[in-house]
Amino acid sequence: MSDSNGPRALLTRIRVWLIVFVVCLVLSGATAFPLVTELRLLDSSLDGWAAPVAELFPALAEWIDRVRAGVETADAQAPYLLYGTDWLAFAHLVIAVAFYGAYRDPVRNVWVVEFGMIACAGILPLALICGPIRDIPFWWSVIDMSFGVVGVLPLLHVRRMIKRLEAGQPLEAGPGLAATQSGRP
Repeated sequence: MSDSNGPRALLTRIRVWLIVFVVCLVLSGATAFPLVTELRLLDSSLDGWAAPVAELFPALAEWIDRVRAGVETADAQAPYLLYGTDWLAFAHLVIAVAFYGAYRDPVRNVWVVEFGMIACAGILPLALICGPIRDIPFWWSVIDMSFGVVGVLPLLHVRRMIKRLEAGQPLEAGPGLAATQSGRP
């Protein structure tokens, strides 16, 4: 009978949290590719079925309309500018791939989780510095910063679990694990 608090159960919980984080990271990145289409859909929904949201938050509706117009103009007149959002998407996907190392061997690759935590923390100064430079409304910068805050929470939890795994019981002979309980390499 397996121990629900044993090293294998802890490893499983670590991996589940990492999968959830990676899925969110991939989805966040993938949405940067079809930016023009997404903004058109969002803006039209605020004029349609989501009109109550636009009425409740008129500044949001105005901002989305402004951003949609700007992105459409860039797409029509200087589509190469949107290449920057393609790179943003690509960066999310590459960072997600790095988490495979932490999935395989969390103790050895805890640095990936810590790197993710640093990246989440870096969102705050980026939004606070670049937001005003780029004429982004402060409330939108707060939304951007929330991604760093929300993102760091599961990573903190995963890091704590990895440290418990490291301090506790050695695991053995699974793919990517350094040792086995039986002592086999």
